Amino acid sequence: MAAAPLYCVCRQPYDVSRFMIECDICKDWFHGSCVQVEEHHAVDIDVYHCPNCDVVHGPSLMKKRNNWHRHDYTEPDDGSKPVQAGTSVFIKELQNRTFPSAEEILIRMKGELVTTRYLERQGFNYPIAVTEMEGLGLKLPPSTFSVKDVEQYVGGNKVIDVIDVARQADSKMKLSEFIKYFTNPHRPKVLNLISLEFSDTKMAKLVEVPDVAQTLSWVENYWPDDSFFPKPFVQKYCLMGVKDSYTDFHIDFGGTSVWYHVLWGEKVFYLIKPTLTNLALYEAWSSSPNQSEVFFGDKVDKCYKCIVPQGTTLLIPTGWIHAVLTSQDCMAFGGNFLHNLNIGMQLRCYEMERRLKTPDLFKFPYFEAICWYVAKNLLEMLKELREDNCPPPTYLVDGVKALISALKTWLKREVNEPTSEVPDNIRPNHLIKELTKEIRYLEGSGVPSGSNGCLSTRATVERLCQARRARRAARQLREQERHAPKLPTNLDILEQHTRDVLKRLEVGPLEEDPAFGAKVHAKFNKVSTASAAAAAESLEDNHIRLMLVNGRIIRWGSKVNQLKMNLERFTISSSSYRECPTSPSTAEAIQGMLSMAGLLCSSKSETADSLQESWWPSPQGNSSSEAWDNQGLPSPEMDYQYCDPSMSPPLHPSKRHAPNPPPISNQATKGKRPKKGMATAKQRLGKILKLSRHNRVFMLVGAGGEGEAARRPLLLMPRSPASHLLVFPPSADHPSTSPLA
Repeated sequence: MAAAPLYCVCRQPYDVSRFMIECDICKDWFHGSCVQVEEHHAVDIDVYHCPNCDVVHGPSLMKKRNNWHRHDYTEPDDGSKPVQAGTSVFIKELQNRTFPSAEEILIRMKGELVTTRYLERQGFNYPIAVTEMEGLGLKLPPSTFSVKDVEQYVGGNKVIDVIDVARQADSKMKLSEFIKYFTNPHRPKVLNLISLEFSDTKMAKLVEVPDVAQTLSWVENYWPDDSFFPKPFVQKYCLMGVKDSYTDFHIDFGGTSVWYHVLWGEKVFYLIKPTLTNLALYEAWSSSPNQSEVFFGDKVDKCYKCIVPQGTTLLIPTGWIHAVLTSQDCMAFGGNFLHNLNIGMQLRCYEMERRLKTPDLFKFPYFEAICWYVAKNLLEMLKELREDNCPPPTYLVDGVKALISALKTWLKREVNEPTSEVPDNIRPNHLIKELTKEIRYLEGSGVPSGSNGCLSTRATVERLCQARRARRAARQLREQERHAPKLPTNLDILEQHTRDVLKRLEVGPLEEDPAFGAKVHAKFNKVSTASAAAAAESLEDNHIRLMLVNGRIIRWGSKVNQLKMNLERFTISSSSYRECPTSPSTAEAIQGMLSMAGLLCSSKSETADSLQESWWPSPQGNSSSEAWDNQGLPSPEMDYQYCDPSMSPPLHPSKRHAPNPPPISNQATKGKRPKKGMATAKQRLGKILKLSRHNRVFMLVGAGGEGEAARRPLLLMPRSPASHLLVFPPSADHPSTSPLA
């Protein structure tokens, strides 16, 4: 492949993330950082000369200013074109205009009174101004906190988006360059920084959002930790603007509510109420080609002016249209949050953004995904309220109705737009159906929804939040346990032994894997081997005594004389055995496990029809109970033969059982139980060892003996007639472990 072309004085390939400028003489491209040209300065250059061409052709030529009221200041000023927003002429005219006072719509409150309960009862429909911060829960740096402190905590190399106010256009630059510009008394341009989100920086510890924003926030309450989508961070912004910075009329992304606090300086807000008429006018104004030439405040009946001085916090509700003027150098903190109080308005604003084709950079991150999470949690809340016989508040019912309509629209849109934000763990159609049922129940039952909510509603919300926090803590605990080293359980040990035996049965003696005799680490503290000769030599020293309680091995040893002591403690009489016949299902399961472990049960009457006679043969024709001696041990007449799997003839390929095919995942098989025989060895062992907590507690002891006694299994019958277990002596293949598999 041909080498990538190199550019700039650094001779590096093209990098889309870095600003570059072309030399009008040599036509080569240069990184702005390499030739000391900032992106916002490049628009002022008419003819650019690179450092090499600068020596021959002189310095770059700058554009000539022809006006002070247009975004393109090179346009000739003939007096025919109107003033555009953000220009110096516009700022002066705006400061000289008169507006209705925001005191008509502004609610002034103490911080301790701005609570979730107040907003639920009174609604959050008008801006709230807080001058006494105590009780608001807002934590901020001191008023002496400077822009250089921001650089220290955030990092000067962080790339930020700044707005060139006179052109109402954004560009990228490093934070250190902006701080250098901000602290310079000579500012050739007006730059405004309003999009520095610092949740992932050291400065995040210095700021805590108001309690009401934290409590109501959808992201904080409903966004799961294990979500496939990255969590949106929109709660902590630092805004730094110089005098005469201006942001034109807008609605915060996704219809979010917003809190602002002016740390030092001053800001002026121009507020417009989000009525249906005003929203329609705003959408038409936003999509018009001459948007920057029309002051939107002139198109509505009232535009209120609200001055926010130093130390004041302003909370703006959902959907309010507002513009912001920085009347003097200012640093402010703010954040956005979605909530349940105005769901319908939030959805209306989001759909307006889609119609206006707003770039994703200026939209709420994963807005549709958070709505699906909220719908799932609101369904639980409605069910809880119905069970408590408490009507939900009106705002919640109206919000759920609007949410159902939006979710249906998004699902229909999935056909043409494959970019889905439906979380994987949510069944969208089922969720919409269940929410619709809850709303129909409320409408059909005649139970009026509470206009202001009730104590039970708040208790339900708090209970659901506590449950969510508990589930989150449980997930974190599971994550910690997942990464921690785990000790194998008894069933894991037995399953490993079963897999080894099954592998030998399939492969056969001639194709046997030499690695089969590898160590199996278990609680037995023994090493299994496939050598029958070695097993015979060590059989005398490897007698095993297993003690199980509730399916768990709690003790093991090799002293045969301890067997009688254990049997005396748990003596099983022959009469109790008569009352506890082996169930066919249990017998079939044990027989299957015996065959896999290489232990075959043979009787002198192999053609017997009775399953019980097949399991407990008696040459004298006695009943099964007579095959046990007084100590509960099987009598010598019982003939059980152990078959070494390594000595078994290999299965013919055409006679081998076909492996279980993987289940087919489609609609026809969803919800069906697996076919018989598809359970794993661990599941079969678990079924056999499953015991009742109350009436099936027993202790199982098995011991290897000498001679024929070492080849007989031991069956201990518990008091409960529904449970049976076998323990086998050490096998030739595994002298140190009992092949319970």
